[in-house]
Amino acid sequence: MLVTGAGGGIGRAIAMEAAKAGASVVVNDIGASLDGRRESSAAAQDAVTAIEAMGGSAVANGDDVSEPAGAQAMVKQAVDSFGRLDAVVNNAGILRDCFFHKMSFEDFDAVVKVHLYGTFNVSRAAVDVMREQGSGSLIHMTSTSGLIGNLAQANYSAAKLGVAALSKSLALDLRRWGIRSNCIAPFAWSRMTSSIKVDSPEQEERVNRMKEMSPEKIAPMALYLASDAGAETTGQIFAVRNNEIFLVSQPRPVRSVQRSKGWDLDSVTSHAIPALRGSYVPLDVSADVFCWDPV
Repeated sequence: MLVTGAGGGIGRAIAMEAAKAGASVVVNDIGASLDGRRESSAAAQDAVTAIEAMGGSAVANGDDVSEPAGAQAMVKQAVDSFGRLDAVVNNAGILRDCFFHKMSFEDFDAVVKVHLYGTFNVSRAAVDVMREQGSGSLIHMTSTSGLIGNLAQANYSAAKLGVAALSKSLALDLRRWGIRSNCIAPFAWSRMTSSIKVDSPEQEERVNRMKEMSPEKIAPMALYLASDAGAETTGQIFAVRNNEIFLVSQPRPVRSVQRSKGWDLDSVTSHAIPALRGSYVPLDVSADVFCWDPV
């Protein structure tokens, strides 16, 4: 198994639990700061040391998922080290949150490159190996920020919704080779969620609830999707929040109107929109949808 961004948080938890279950793991982490600036590669090696201390098998990798050559190098390391590659967890991520009218091209580009291009790069490199094997599992971390919405995260939300669409396309394109592709939208307290701004009592309450959600709670779902037990599951989006697992809906038409003469501006205004307005999606954010305390 190859887990990107596995030096800490959710990625490390998945790597540790996978090793406990008997998997050999490539622990990828470039040791970047929250906004993606490279600092130290020690995190990956620390995770490997912890895995080896409990009797597991792992190797550290410091390549950058946002670079195609980096993705190819980590996949090659997996095959060179363990002979095959059965599962990839695309978990690496950065944040550069700010309101859209203040967002620079560089901040948008950097986040999309790590999350969306990183998912493409690693999956694309892994697929060549998995096609030869005739099997494999691609597991991608999406987010309710993309699936539902959140303030001040246009870059992150766009990337994470793109990941969900990419995953579905991979599931469709690769099933002939026994390769499956699924998403997890995780709720957990980690280095990334620790950056959430707390500027109101409501936001403070939300953050305090999130602090109770351990990254280790995400691992069982990821391990299921990586395992032979999950061989029939592909093209799906799951959310995991503490002890809750959700199957998330994917966009489908919710209501339609038809007019035999076709439409013009007046009829759209007077007929189509009044008929459809009752089914509009509210302008809500993730916390509005997941508004109850986790169990």
